[in-house]
Amino acid sequence: MEPLQKNFSDMTISGGVTGSTSTLHRNSLPILDEVIAEIFSRLSSESIARCRCVCKLWSSILAHQDFTESFLTKSRARPQLLFACDAFTGTFFFSSAQPENPKENSYVVASNHLARFSISDELCGCTNGFFLYVSKMIWIQNEFQLYVPLMCNPSTGQFLTLPKLKSGKSCGVENYLGYEPIANELKVFSMELSRVNGVLISVEHQVLTTEAKILSWRCVQCCIPHYASRKWICISGVIYYAASSHSYSLISVVACFDLRSEKLSFIKFMETFSKEMHHSATIVNYNGKLGLLMSRDYGLVHRANASFELWVLQDAAKHEWSKLVFVLPPLWKDVVVDTMCISGMVGTNEIVFSPIYQRDPFYVIYYNVESKTITKIGIQGLEAFQGKSLNIYLNYVENVKLL
Repeated sequence: MEPLQKNFSDMTISGGVTGSTSTLHRNSLPILDEVIAEIFSRLSSESIARCRCVCKLWSSILAHQDFTESFLTKSRARPQLLFACDAFTGTFFFSSAQPENPKENSYVVASNHLARFSISDELCGCTNGFFLYVSKMIWIQNEFQLYVPLMCNPSTGQFLTLPKLKSGKSCGVENYLGYEPIANELKVFSMELSRVNGVLISVEHQVLTTEAKILSWRCVQCCIPHYASRKWICISGVIYYAASSHSYSLISVVACFDLRSEKLSFIKFMETFSKEMHHSATIVNYNGKLGLLMSRDYGLVHRANASFELWVLQDAAKHEWSKLVFVLPPLWKDVVVDTMCISGMVGTNEIVFSPIYQRDPFYVIYYNVESKTITKIGIQGLEAFQGKSLNIYLNYVENVKLL
């Protein structure tokens, strides 16, 4: 593919109309490459999708790796809130601005409708602007197939149907999506769960690279059979997920799948952790480190809660953790009226909570652990989904890369 600047050099403006150099008016002026790139990079993902349909030249420019990487870099500087709303007709994705250190109660508008995808059975999560989910039923090769994993891009409306696992199993499978920054690759890590001696554990592990010309699963060795949870996160090319080792000691662990080496390892919790705390942990990115945010009621938060614990992984090889305790201010009881869940963290000082059941209007609560302030942020534009299942994902970045 030709370098991006050569594509831009063919673009000119003549009387407000874009044309090629072969049809230039004598008063036409060429648009500088940097100006074109800057104009496109300031557009929303929805506008970029429309611009792709204008002409082949624009489509080529907007699909070029230089542009998609530049757009992604800017998107990372302004992460958003992503809302996945389940309805009878499918899963709808919306995004809104993600407040940073909000000072007072306010509203943001989730009016940016990104895309709608087929009816889903399981929302797995998002990484680097892409979302992984499982479709209950999808039409493939003139027949309906059940429980098919798909990767989609809410910003472009595209989706990619993943092939069946080598065993052909569809139910009882956990799926994780990770981004490997060195090779700039997205990979899907999947494992099958089966009952062995009455215990549900993983029996086969496979990985797939989504950029490969031929999509195929590769087997991964696992030294410890374990139960894998749906709580996971991808940080710096490593997928972390909460797991339970079914040895005699019943130690809870964090499983780590390195996307570059495609090797699986495990990190033990501190001895002070209990098995119950494992089930209530919310996995977060704490300034580039793995963090486990604990609430003692299976991840639920009530008015009666007085404090939270955050365990930060300091050294994976030595299984070393540090502990932070956040004490909630008295104002907490006045602000929280619903049963909440921990959505995650924004940066290193904002814990975000969201209600289990959607209200009208929908809202989230920000708790600043440094200033000990509580801020209620209303989300407008989701009224049509009142009473429906709604999931919120923090730190979402728009990615205009095509699948």
